Amino acid sequence: MVDKVWGRDVLPAPFAAPGGKRIGEIWFEPPPEMPQVLIKYLFTSEKLSVQVHPSDSNALPGEAGKEECWLVLDAEPDARLAIGFERNVAPDEIAAAAQDGTIESLLTWHPARPGDLFYLPAGTVHAIGPGLSLVEVQQASDTTFRLYDYGRPRELHVERALAVARGAPYEPANKRSIAEGQALVDGPHFRLDRVTGAPDAATLAAYPGALLVLPLAGEVRAEDGSATAGPGECLFAPSLASLDFGSAEVTLLTRAA
Repeated sequence: MVDKVWGRDVLPAPFAAPGGKRIGEIWFEPPPEMPQVLIKYLFTSEKLSVQVHPSDSNALPGEAGKEECWLVLDAEPDARLAIGFERNVAPDEIAAAAQDGTIESLLTWHPARPGDLFYLPAGTVHAIGPGLSLVEVQQASDTTFRLYDYGRPRELHVERALAVARGAPYEPANKRSIAEGQALVDGPHFRLDRVTGAPDAATLAAYPGALLVLPLAGEVRAEDGSATAGPGECLFAPSLASLDFGSAEVTLLTRAA
């Protein structure tokens, strides 16, 4: 559990925030067998900073590329996510807007509803609004460049952000819904599926090796009885075939590409 200024002191079940803490992130240490992918829960009561991440190709030594996606679990009626710009903008305009605080008006604020999935390629300028519960799946990187933080006393990284940011609108193809099918992301760094009940033959074929399993409802067990995971937990498995989904209801599966 990670205390954040924008987090919550009351969390949805099955989580509970420690007294005096505002928990914004709950994340699972990537296992050594699968270090490339990180899974987090995010809970917001305030806006997160306007920020951007580098790609593997433009990260400097000591940095790491980060592509990510957000699956909306719960959202207040007016909850929104800022992703990309309303129009093409030049770096000098982004810099000026970051300095005077008008960058929020340059961004596109997308309504967020339970079941929405947003994929964010590296270089996408973004911010998460309040009133959201999300699952984030990402490259295992903590490299973040803040452009604007609403006057909070935290470091900004405008020069590096401008070097990696794309001043363009968000591609509609990068947004989808759980109503559109099981495979939510099949990208260059990770795959993500939302499975109801037990995986079918096509899913077994898509997950031949190591994976992470995040039950949202019900339980997933190791066939040999060595481990069980339910809501709020994450299970590493050497293969999908090594798991028992007899008590599963809704589960997220992810693996490195």
